[in-house]
Amino acid sequence: MTAGDPTHFIWWLISRASGIVAVTLISAVVLMGLAMAARLVPARRKRGLVSLHEHLAIAALVAIAVHGATLLGDAWLRPGLAGITIPFALHYRPAFTGAGIVAGYLAVLLGPTFYLRRRIGARAWRRVHRVAPLIWILAVVHTLGAGSDGSSAWLRAVVLAPVSPMVYLMAARVFTKRRSGAAQVRSAPVAATARTEAGRGPEARRPRASAPARRALPSGSGRGTR
Repeated sequence: MTAGDPTHFIWWLISRASGIVAVTLISAVVLMGLAMAARLVPARRKRGLVSLHEHLAIAALVAIAVHGATLLGDAWLRPGLAGITIPFALHYRPAFTGAGIVAGYLAVLLGPTFYLRRRIGARAWRRVHRVAPLIWILAVVHTLGAGSDGSSAWLRAVVLAPVSPMVYLMAARVFTKRRSGAAQVRSAPVAATARTEAGRGPEARRPRASAPARRALPSGSGRGTR
């Protein structure tokens, strides 16, 4: 087995390939989440997209696990268990490898929340998912900074391709949220008036006769007339 033999770097190659798969899946998951948050997905397709979103997130976790575990077999790097589990502990480019480990931990913590949404509530679930873009950013920093081919044009094209769609979807999400808030503010007085009218009862809601109408009543219809 010579240094030029690809099998000499088999564990590195497997780890690098699974890492690229992981960051690609994370990109797809984040884009889908932002599209749904911005309400750009038709209702008839939302259920299918949610299912795909969930499965791709699980696949990303598997790819992350393979990416880290296969490094243990790399004869050149020799990271050890601490090197792949403790952020910034690895001697090889610690800042970039540490960013990848932090991204992995955040992804592992975020993934199971798919199954805890009913328990923690939709509002808390949405707040937790705001960390998803941060996971993507850390994964991109790790991919471009820790990889031996991080400066190659093809890898940068693959990893940075989602930047423009993400910026657009984030802006659309903010716009949708503000528009929804404005609509709620406009509808609040109407809802308050409806609740007030509902609590008055039928007698209170009956229109009263105006003063001219009361004066137009026959003189003998009131009490105390002679």
